[in-house]
Amino acid sequence: MQHTYVVIMAGGVGTRFWPFSRQSYPKQFHDVLGTGRTMLQMTYDRLAGICLPENVYVVTSLEYRDLTRQQLPELSDHQILLEPSRRNTAPCIAYASYKIASKDPEANIIVTPADHLILKEQVFLDRLKVALEATEKSDILVTLGITPTRPDTGYGYIQFDYSSTSDVKRVKTFTEKPHLELAQAFLESGDYVWNAGIFVWNARAIRQAFELHLPEMDEAFRDLTFYSNDESPSLLRAYPQCRSISIDNGIMEKAQNVYVVLSDIGWSDLGTWKSLYEVSSQDENGNVIDGHTMLQDTRGCIIKTPKERLVVIKGLENYIVAEFDNVLLVCPKDQEQKVKEFVSDAGKRGSEFV
Repeated sequence: MQHTYVVIMAGGVGTRFWPFSRQSYPKQFHDVLGTGRTMLQMTYDRLAGICLPENVYVVTSLEYRDLTRQQLPELSDHQILLEPSRRNTAPCIAYASYKIASKDPEANIIVTPADHLILKEQVFLDRLKVALEATEKSDILVTLGITPTRPDTGYGYIQFDYSSTSDVKRVKTFTEKPHLELAQAFLESGDYVWNAGIFVWNARAIRQAFELHLPEMDEAFRDLTFYSNDESPSLLRAYPQCRSISIDNGIMEKAQNVYVVLSDIGWSDLGTWKSLYEVSSQDENGNVIDGHTMLQDTRGCIIKTPKERLVVIKGLENYIVAEFDNVLLVCPKDQEQKVKEFVSDAGKRGSEFV
């Protein structure tokens, strides 16, 4: 436990959850599921028992510093890592991993997004312990793998060594966000799993991976003076050296020492309105309701509106009805991919809408 660290990535905007998720208040800081805890707080709670409290780090954007402090007051300032700009997940992970390694070269690191749902929390912790035991002994990169339920093009797919009896299986190929036909072929083959975006590795292995596959990021972060007053100014010099790239594209697809732990943990990345609908309780008409509503002849909808506003709906089927702040969205569920277009168009009308 002394050498186990958790890195929570909490800097994204969550555009596909608009208008609920906004530039100034993204979804990880919301109580999306109505539990009384935000997604960030739920992630912190879930992992609290697997490492010491001082070994939890949150990487977020500078603009979310106050939100993070408010929601996780138990963290010290040096545990909140503030990115000066967004560069996708590879620089975010490099920053956290190199900072931790500078303090503890023997560190064993878990990296997780702040906005994922995990229903089977004890199974999740057990799977993490399997991965941690492996990375403690070997310089490997481990990801958790989820059995796919549909040919989703938004996830990475992992082909693993099916013949292995070990819980930590060697990865043959790692394909990030394939096109639909390829995703369908992966699903039908039966020997691919989704990449959950939850990683485990030791400090030495991840630094070696950056040095080999993203050398400009290794150069940007390896000589930074962490845990000092110079950390923030040096970050301003380091980040422009980093291209915007995911850890999946930058390292996991290329590395030869990638392994997967198969994990039936009740996982969802809660990336879209449809994914929230699928994991939420439904009424007798298949509606998911979070708000003050009067419904007639309305089925299969997800409705998330302010509690102080009465919303009356008649005759809708399979729609998203979402209101937050100054925006109301009404859109068919099967066209939720249009939400990103709506955000782009709304931004042209004023920054206050995005």
